[in-house]
Amino acid sequence: MSVEPRAGIDLALHHVGVRFGGLVALDDVSLRVPPGRIVGVIGPNGAGKTTLFNVVCGFVPPTSGTLTLDGAAFRPRPHRLTRLGVARTLQGVGLFPGLSVLENVLAGASHTARAGFATALLGLPGSDRDERRLREEARALLAELGVERYAGAAPGTLPYATRKRVALARALIARPRLLLLDEPAGGLGADDIAELAALVTTLPDRAHGTCSVMLVEHHMDLVMSVCHEIVVLDFGRVVAVGTPAQIRDDPLVTEAYLGAEVPPRPTGVGPAS
Repeated sequence: MSVEPRAGIDLALHHVGVRFGGLVALDDVSLRVPPGRIVGVIGPNGAGKTTLFNVVCGFVPPTSGTLTLDGAAFRPRPHRLTRLGVARTLQGVGLFPGLSVLENVLAGASHTARAGFATALLGLPGSDRDERRLREEARALLAELGVERYAGAAPGTLPYATRKRVALARALIARPRLLLLDEPAGGLGADDIAELAALVTTLPDRAHGTCSVMLVEHHMDLVMSVCHEIVVLDFGRVVAVGTPAQIRDDPLVTEAYLGAEVPPRPTGVGPAS
């Protein structure tokens, strides 16, 4: 049975703010991740990147502002993301140590499983067919990411870069319409980052449909090589938005990374709300 391709999700944040007591973590942040596009979020340490990612994933509720998904109000909850076609990876690997690599990938497939809980529990034929299909899909993803030979291994026995690929396979088996990548290059060497960049560029046009990508990352080479648009944060504020070429030449970005004080943007300059 074939699966109809799906369009990517249009994610938007409108004037989002987050405060922790007297600390302003995000201040009037607006950005958009259009369908089929890769949008990077960068900034120096403490800029608010992790808080922004946590808002989108539902770990941190915004103090002000709103989020929309395909134009509808979006109040993210971590355990409901996959139902909406949203998958994510974490800064750490987050694999289950008691499961094999293949089983870890299968754990991300609950949203795409066709057989119901009762069918699986009773061991009916539909459950067997569904399990075979998912196992084939999981192995295909592991092969695509170059780690199929580790399918039976325990994650803790593998190099960090390999575990990162397994975590990505677990996210991809959910066939996301929006993939949230939280520092996927963290802890990787130059060769691994180059391979990751080649893979990320293929994400918007996967076989099961268009996938939008939001990438939070501090490896500038990766961001510049894969993103269609980049949003720069500093002290919780958006200080620049543009293509990689525009961001590379923006003096506000240079000031932010060099630690100089960044002045507010003039009214009407910056991302659309």
